[in-house]
Amino acid sequence: MAVLCRPAVWVPENTISMEETLALARRLHAGHEKLPLVLRMIRNTGVAKRHLVQPLAVTLTHPGFEARNRFYVREARARVPDVVREALSSAEVTAQDIDTIVFVSCTGFTMPPLTSWMINELGFRSNTRQIPIAQLGCAAGGAAINRAHDFCRAYPGSNVLIVACEFCSLCYQPDDLDVGSLLSDGLFGDAIAAAVMRGSGGEGMELVGNASHLVPGTEDWIAYEVKATGFHFRLDKRVPGTMNVIAPALDTLAEAHGWDATDLDFYIIHAGGPRILDDLCGYLKVPPKAFRHSRATLTEYGNIASAVVFEALRRQFAEGLPPGARGMLAGFGPGITAESCLGTWVHSDRVRSGRRTGNVDALPVQLPVPPEPDRHSETPSPHQPKNRGSA
Repeated sequence: MAVLCRPAVWVPENTISMEETLALARRLHAGHEKLPLVLRMIRNTGVAKRHLVQPLAVTLTHPGFEARNRFYVREARARVPDVVREALSSAEVTAQDIDTIVFVSCTGFTMPPLTSWMINELGFRSNTRQIPIAQLGCAAGGAAINRAHDFCRAYPGSNVLIVACEFCSLCYQPDDLDVGSLLSDGLFGDAIAAAVMRGSGGEGMELVGNASHLVPGTEDWIAYEVKATGFHFRLDKRVPGTMNVIAPALDTLAEAHGWDATDLDFYIIHAGGPRILDDLCGYLKVPPKAFRHSRATLTEYGNIASAVVFEALRRQFAEGLPPGARGMLAGFGPGITAESCLGTWVHSDRVRSGRRTGNVDALPVQLPVPPEPDRHSETPSPHQPKNRGSA
């Protein structure tokens, strides 16, 4: 069985509060005929604070898609290494122990993928497999976990590193004035997350099965329009109503393993918004506190896209679980796609450091420390990776 180990999560130092978001909407869209509706919808998200990869004044400008994407690449290269370093350390593996890297992001684009840069610069083996996922949006966190699980089942004993890098604020479009876009401007935040799935040993969520489900006829409900100015996010008001289709799919996955989706010990659910969490609670017949880690992530960070499930899982690690606790993890996004998995909590003394758990032994190596970025220094938050220095 494969074990999903403790995630590492980084958020930028720049923040914007709910009240600042509302004041900004009033100032920028004073003449918008649906401003009262937009303000009410933003309040209803319950997002108290979001983190932005650039200061707010810079975020509100639009220097062009090319400039934004250059910034995405530069900032990802500056920030990803520390998050990866902490995830590897938490799993007690090294870069040389990793057989595959799954990298997910829907907020910037590179070719070759960032995995190539990571292999070249961060000490991974040159035969490390690369699985970049760019078009599943918020569902990509769950998809990455499931694809890592598939790989570990196909190649027993292998280890997979998962990285999610989401700078949603780089998709801000000042000229998009539809209600869905304005709501998104008050919902999404920025974050980077990483976690290791170990093919043997480890402590965390030992996966027993996974599944994907596409809600028919909804492929344009969560979408990008790609224009000269970049990615323009489109969100249909019918999206929250899809939980009545997704909940039975989660039931089916649980039943296939002899479990009851309404009676599990923990739930790690993508926090796309409060309505999604509330509706899914109702359909699964679980109390609101069952999704407490997802709700806390939404409140403190906003919707951080594919990184949500990792932050919610990090909070579950911090709270702790007894061995044998059974749970579910699920991500939702464009398609509309649901990616879900089941697992039991394991406390393992099989964790080791210095040698691979896969098919080939290797000497331990340290990830090289990248040059310090010259933009600005940051003060780590309680949820930022340790030993970050000023990077």
